[in-house]
Amino acid sequence: MHLFFESEIQERLYLSEEESRHAVKVLRLGTGDAIRIIDGKGSLYEAEIVNPDPRRCSVQIRSLEQEKPRSYSIHLAITPTKDLDRIEWMLEKCVEVGVASVTFILTKRTDERYWKGKSIHLERLHKIAVSAMKQSLSWTLPTVEGLIPWKDFLKQVSPDSQKFIAHLEDDDRKLLKSEIIPEKNYVVLIGPEGDFTASEIEEAKQAGFQPVSLGTRRLRTETAGLIAVHTFDLVNQ
Repeated sequence: MHLFFESEIQERLYLSEEESRHAVKVLRLGTGDAIRIIDGKGSLYEAEIVNPDPRRCSVQIRSLEQEKPRSYSIHLAITPTKDLDRIEWMLEKCVEVGVASVTFILTKRTDERYWKGKSIHLERLHKIAVSAMKQSLSWTLPTVEGLIPWKDFLKQVSPDSQKFIAHLEDDDRKLLKSEIIPEKNYVVLIGPEGDFTASEIEEAKQAGFQPVSLGTRRLRTETAGLIAVHTFDLVNQ
């Protein structure tokens, strides 16, 4: 059965113009056809098309099912790369694996290199996250935020989370997978390709972040982000 996304479907009872066009023009669905709708908040609706308008396809809800909440959550805080395609690829894969939140952070080196005065295209990233959510058959849409200055982000992290900073400096770093406590809320910091500065690492440690390694290989920023998210998910399987 075809799957659609509409965040306010219970109140509106119609699909967005983009989803309406896909349902009516691309899939050729008509009156009486059954569809499924997810709202990105953990709900799945079984519905039936009432009026196949390609700009505002109205539906009637037949049943509602709630997704079982996870016993853990993964928050990835990562510096954006200069190549936007790599950011989009990483976000897509992290959503498929099970990330709950992605925040793009501005560190000293990312700010100096490229991103000063620029902004992340959150609308496009939202669409990518929605597509990945549907692909992975999840009913909950991760949050995507950015760009947030380094120190501001450190201040807003919940003290109840298990917090990690992955970096390459000589330090008493443990392997991430050996330090994860199952069924917790996690926050992991991933730096730019030039890595975090020594002062940033110290600031993170003072804020309760534990230094960790993702393995012996030197990884690109977006690869490190995906590996970290996947590691949290695997430990909790």
